[in-house]
Parts: sequence; structure tokens; C-alpha cells
Amino acid sequence: MAATATAASISTMPFPSSTLGYELKSDFPTLDQDAYPGKPLVYLDSAATSQKPRQVLEAMAAYYEQSNANVHRGVHALSIRATDAYEAARDKVQHFVHAGAREEIVFTRGATEAINLVAYTWGLQNLKAGDEILLTVMEHHSNLVPWQLVAAKTGAVLKFVGLNDVEGLDMDQFYALLSPKTKLVAFPHVSNTLGCILPAKDMAAAAHRVGAVVLVDACQSVPHMKVDVQDLDVDFLAASSHKMCGPTGAGFLYGKLALLKEMPPWQGGGEMIDEVFLEYSTYAGPPARFEAGTPPIAEVVGMGAACDYLTKVGMEAVEAHEQALGKYLYEKLDEVEGLRIYGPPPGENGKGRAALAAFNTDQVHASDLAFFLDHEGVAIRSGHHCTQPLHRMLHAKGSLRASLYVYNTKDDVDVFIAKLRETMHFFGNFQGSGGGNAAGAGL
Repeated sequence: MAATATAASISTMPFPSSTLGYELKSDFPTLDQDAYPGKPLVYLDSAATSQKPRQVLEAMAAYYEQSNANVHRGVHALSIRATDAYEAARDKVQHFVHAGAREEIVFTRGATEAINLVAYTWGLQNLKAGDEILLTVMEHHSNLVPWQLVAAKTGAVLKFVGLNDVEGLDMDQFYALLSPKTKLVAFPHVSNTLGCILPAKDMAAAAHRVGAVVLVDACQSVPHMKVDVQDLDVDFLAASSHKMCGPTGAGFLYGKLALLKEMPPWQGGGEMIDEVFLEYSTYAGPPARFEAGTPPIAEVVGMGAACDYLTKVGMEAVEAHEQALGKYLYEKLDEVEGLRIYGPPPGENGKGRAALAAFNTDQVHASDLAFFLDHEGVAIRSGHHCTQPLHRMLHAKGSLRASLYVYNTKDDVDVFIAKLRETMHFFGNFQGSGGGNAAGAGL
């Protein structure tokens, strides 16, 4: 694998005068605190989960305080208001991802459940021995393990697209692996480790030419850029609320209506039925067919409020802010001696790469570095980021990851880089003096 590009090879430019992060940060109450006394919180772990704006918290509180009732079941005022709020959220998600019909939005507990829903309904119904499922080596475990399980049940064969010499997706290999045997193509819109943005529209078109169905893991794209499912022409798309300013416990599956209508139920219970007899049942159409039982009502309402919030900010503004700030983050990390940044470098104005960077150094174990940064108020991720196979390919047991969102600022990046340099300097001095396990030492 190629090492990261040097700073000299990246077209540098002054950081643009975007004030978006400064304008929005006050909307997020969690960010207004010290991680430890005298250590203001710098939150750089939004690829794991985003912080929640007051507008989302207030929408959820309003549901519980004014409309708390079950949905689709009662004719009393509370139930009607709860149902209206729940279904209004479906309309908001539909418009947010530009789906053609509200029935194409299925609410789930998150993207993991959404992908499993497709695997255990469409997958078990349509895949057979010898069919091929084409994935990438950069999959989050949520878009890998379900297909491993389905392949074991059906006899389908897993195929994987590897990386090119700059650690982006090897598109030549992708096209070469497509064949009439390919029945499903699944991939992340954005890699949560490498940061590369995949050409989803082109990949979907190529997959469709061989008759394959396409599923996109959009957890790292829907919160950060405009996603138009009709323009991409993907068959399924999964995303999580908690990564897009919404609460945990909710997410959604977009599916083309013709496909959803042909898929069998996944879970049985209330809401997903048409009629129930002792011997058999008939089932509702989508999306109700896939939403058995009492749903996470408040969480779905919160997800709808998150769509409202991001729509008001403007996804074009979000994307422009993040690409510029992400490029600045990459360039500043690239100036730190001894770091290995994973994934391709950003293009002009940060295009082609998400606002995240996974990296390592031989000088310090990733967990130790994250531990010490935490005590300086800087929250970043350490570990394998649910991409163990990818890390093995990168010859890394894990990595550190800094990931940005709409509320981050240039100041956040500057504090992070300064604290990173201080911490690495400390470890260098400690190891140079013959120190042992630095994890128990103090700065």
C-alpha cells in the first residue's frame, strides 16, 4: 500500500473563511463543556456518532410531553398527534434523500438493521448456490457479516474489490469482477476509515448492466452531502439517524418500491399484517410490512427533526464546509512527522475525500495516544472502526481516526494538532529515557 502523500504534493491554500461551524456550535449543548476541568471538549468523533442540536432534543421532548401515545392504533387525540408526527418524519426522510415515494422509506433501528432486513428478505428469497455477492474490502462489518451469513445459508459466493495504489477503491477490478453471476453489489458510499468517496452512480449503472441489485451503505454520506437516491439509481440505501444529528435507536432503509413489494416480511407481529387468522396471516404492503411492533416513535420524530435541521442549514453548505475543513485537517496531519495517513489525499477544495482521517504512528500505540489526547480534552476514535479486514490489509491492528462534522471549526483542528504534537513529543521523550508502558504515565 502506498504511504500518504507529502504536504508538498497537495495543493495548499489558505483555509476559507467559512463561519458555519462557529455559527452552529452553540446549537449543540454537549459541545459546551469541559471534558476535564480546564480542558474544553474538542469533539472529533462524529463518524462514530454525531452530537444532537437543541432542535432535535426539543422535538423529542415535545413528543413525550404533548403527544406520547402509540401510533396507528387509536382514534384519540394523543394517538392521532403521535401518528401524524411519526408519518411526517417519513415524509421528511423521503424528501431528504429525494426518494420517489414515501412508501420507499422503511424505518428501522439503524443502518445495521436496515442491511440485515435486505439480507434476510431479498437475499434469502433471491440468492442461490453459485450466485455472486460483490462487496469491497473496506466494508463496515454491518455490510459484511450479514452477507457472510446469507452466503452460508444460500451457497452464494462472496467476491471482494480491493484497493488501488493510493488506497482508494480499485475501479478496474470492480468492473472486471462484474459478471452475469453477480446478483448483488453492496458497498459504502464513503469509507469510514479511508475517507474515500466512491462513485456510487457509476457503480450502480455498471451493476445494473449485468442485472445485479445494488445496496449502498450511506451512513457516512447522508449526514455530510446531498444524496439523491433517484439520481444515484441505487436499489437499496441504508443510513442511521445518530450519525446525522438525530438520536440513537432509529435509522431507515430506502428501497425501490417494486423491490419492496416483492420482499417477504422479516419479523412478525402487530402493524405488519393485513388480516390474521389462526392458521395463517396476510400482510400489509410496504413500508408497514417491515415495521412490526411498536416502533421507536420518539427517535423517529427526532430523526425527522434532524432532517429539518440539516435542510435548513443546507446540504450544499454542509458539504462545502466539511470538504474545506477536512482538507485542512489532512494537510495539518501530513505535516506531523512520523504519521501514516490512510486513504487517498483530498483533491482541490477537499473534493473526493470525506472530512475524516485515520492514521497511525510507529512511535505510540493508537489506544495510548487516544487516551492521552482525551485527557487534553480531545475526543478521537482508536481501534479498528468496525473494519477489521481492511486494517489487516493495511497491516495495522487498529488506527486513530479524527472525524469532523458541521459544528467543527478550524480552531478545533488547530487544538487537536497542537495536542497531538505535544503528546507525541512526550512519548518520544519518555521512550528515549527508557520508559516502559506509557499508558499509565501522566503528561
